[in-house]
Amino acid sequence: MGGTLNENILELEGISLNFPGVRALSSIDLDIRSGEAHILLGENGAGKSSLVKILCGIHRPDSGRMRYKGAAYAPQSPLDAIRAGIRVVYQEFNLLSYLSVAENIFFERLPSRAGVVDFGRMNQGAKLVLESVGLDVSPRTPVELLGVAQMQLLEIAKALSGDSSVLILDEPTATLTPKEIGKLFAIIRKLKAKGVTIIYISHRLKEIFDIGDRVTVLRNGTKVATREIGEVTIPDIVKMMVGREMSSEYPFRDDVKRGPVILDVRGLKRVGNPHAVSFRLREGEILGISGLVGSGRTEMVRALFGADPKVDGEIYLRGRKTRISSPHDAVESGICLLTEDRKSQGLILDMACSVNITLPALRKVSRAGLLDFKAEREAAESLVKELGIRTPSVAQWTRHLSGGNQQKVVLAKWLFREAQVLVLDEPTRGIDVGAKYEIYYLLWKLAEAGKGIIIVSSDLPELLGVCHRILVISDGKLTADIDRASFDQERVLSHAYQEYLGEGRKQ
Repeated sequence: MGGTLNENILELEGISLNFPGVRALSSIDLDIRSGEAHILLGENGAGKSSLVKILCGIHRPDSGRMRYKGAAYAPQSPLDAIRAGIRVVYQEFNLLSYLSVAENIFFERLPSRAGVVDFGRMNQGAKLVLESVGLDVSPRTPVELLGVAQMQLLEIAKALSGDSSVLILDEPTATLTPKEIGKLFAIIRKLKAKGVTIIYISHRLKEIFDIGDRVTVLRNGTKVATREIGEVTIPDIVKMMVGREMSSEYPFRDDVKRGPVILDVRGLKRVGNPHAVSFRLREGEILGISGLVGSGRTEMVRALFGADPKVDGEIYLRGRKTRISSPHDAVESGICLLTEDRKSQGLILDMACSVNITLPALRKVSRAGLLDFKAEREAAESLVKELGIRTPSVAQWTRHLSGGNQQKVVLAKWLFREAQVLVLDEPTRGIDVGAKYEIYYLLWKLAEAGKGIIIVSSDLPELLGVCHRILVISDGKLTADIDRASFDQERVLSHAYQEYLGEGRKQ
């Protein structure tokens, strides 16, 4: 698949890329060795995605040159890159859910006989590729029946089916459990042993030391440094990424005091779950919700928000019983949800920041039933400044903002709607370490102002770092309510597995 170990398989010299008003990459020099796992790090907007898109033929550089396997390399399309042996597995899966596993693997080159798809040869070929990545499913299985981890492995199998020499993995562990991450890393090590080169992009800094050989850090479109993985620590990397030192990755503020109960949930029972959940949230409190993927965490907060139906339960806001049967009811009462998928459920990507921010409360920027564009712009500019949203102007489409700034726009729209309780589902997924810190800082500002904040997260260190309390959900049941003084990672995990272990189920 790849070349001789430690030889350069990819060489970039003076690579620059410009977009209107933005310099995405500036004179990048980079070498990638055959058979290594090269970690590519940087904040959102640092240039990682632009560099990957040049490698896979989506963008063409404005200047500079590349060499691949010793020859000039200038792909004009993604197909050119695939034929050369360079494949990308993106964070968002690119799978056809109603087709089979085998059809997804060979979709670009279906084997045929006499002009008809040869399903026998296709399924046999798929079986061999699936075995190479340790995915134990039938090639005939519809993709819609696979779990997230299985889809991740299928994407890798699909990429390797064309004898790829360079595999680019973009946030591959974002939705995986620790056990699934361990399996993925074992597969990466096997691929490296076969000479496959891995370019690995992640915001989870702790995991890069398990598989990385070298690390390159980008900042503001320039290369800061390339280092051997054994020569750097997490604080070193963070400083290179953000250009400054941070006192703590998770800034807990014990000076922010909790006030009276703002939200009282009693016996909330959603459709399809036999367990009722009860809890309280105080003013100024940051409450974490932990649990395994599929435990019912997201479903619980969606039922609270009225997005999923509930069969029982009462909700009190500041002591008053509140009827919530739809998201409209929740927003009207002051409970707002930042969804897990901000791009498809939280934003209108092809509209301006100002539109996204003011849309939940248009009457505040309207006169006699007509939109006041000046008032809309001024309101948006005020929140952009308050939240530190980095954008050329409030007229910028949200699609063109980094992940961290998109998340701030979602926060801005709910603040414009005067939310009293903010529920955030995976608020920092896919966001770099510097932007995470800024999000945490904003949450503490809101807590200090008396807002009640709920964070659902798969990142347990994040919850342990920023929350006053953690609720643990296991198989739809609330199994623990742990105050900060009793925080312990093993304790949280034992409660997360409680229902499954109690019933003898395998995880």
